[in-house]
Amino acid sequence: MPLPKAELHLHIEGTLEPELAFELAARNRVTLPYASTDELREAYRFEDLQSFLDLYYALMAVLRTERDFEDLADAYLARAAAQGVRHAEIFFDPQAHLARGVAMGTVVEGLWRALARGRADHGVSTRLIMCFLRDESAESALATLELAKPYLDRITGIGLDSAEVGHPPAKFREVYEAAAALGLRRVAHAGEEGPPQYITEALDVLGVERVDHGLRCMEDPALVERLVRERIPLTLCPLSNVRLRAVDTLAGHPLPAMLDAGLLCTVNSDDPAYFGGYAGDNFDAVRRELGLTDERLRELARNSFLASFLEDDEEWRARCLAEVEAYGFR
Repeated sequence: MPLPKAELHLHIEGTLEPELAFELAARNRVTLPYASTDELREAYRFEDLQSFLDLYYALMAVLRTERDFEDLADAYLARAAAQGVRHAEIFFDPQAHLARGVAMGTVVEGLWRALARGRADHGVSTRLIMCFLRDESAESALATLELAKPYLDRITGIGLDSAEVGHPPAKFREVYEAAAALGLRRVAHAGEEGPPQYITEALDVLGVERVDHGLRCMEDPALVERLVRERIPLTLCPLSNVRLRAVDTLAGHPLPAMLDAGLLCTVNSDDPAYFGGYAGDNFDAVRRELGLTDERLRELARNSFLASFLEDDEEWRARCLAEVEAYGFR
């Protein structure tokens, strides 16, 4: 049995495996520009973040109906559960679907049909986090938040993703203030491609409670001290960092130094269908390439539950944490 863990940085659209993409394309009569699943999988090789995003958004064309989103989420939960995930906080990108004529309700209701039975079917509790595309306008983000209001009983928080450079967090101050007023939790991608200042800005201007990625905080010792002091969780995605060239090699990843500095780091999969691994695969990879001890891995798993938005279910959090502490490594 794998080490129990929570996954806090997972884009549901990034779990679209080639086989499911072709299945949904056939169902919805969408023609993909690839002759086979093997050819599509070969296309999952990227030069950088932008080349990944181009393919990522193009493949979303196969997601049309509630059933499509339900199947996508259910497939993820099955894979995640097999790798030890006990709780998942799942990002989705409504603007990318709205732009294709897919309604907010179609996306949320479809995902929710799978997530609502995630604990019963897979032993995985879930939360849903709606992300705004930072390369879209702030006005578009505000309009998207307005469209989401009928579904806020199923949406725990908001996030900020897509192309980071040139789109500082402060651009989205107003929508984050509006989300805070609605009682939504707040996270944001910062410090992956963007500079450490973006992390500071996400904290000070957006009021985020967790930083997604946050890799480049290590370039700013004062920021590291602050993150440690304030116990701000970082949702790192090691295999993603290598595939998108945020780090040259996994062996050179700063995760050990970040843990040594006292940062509250977690390990996650980001877009696992595209980056070569789900949550358990990322744990296995950092254990192998970074030589992390069993106790370091236990710390990462413990951190993942401590950083989760489980304040409304402390009993489940405590149960998961107890599983982490009792886990026997082989």
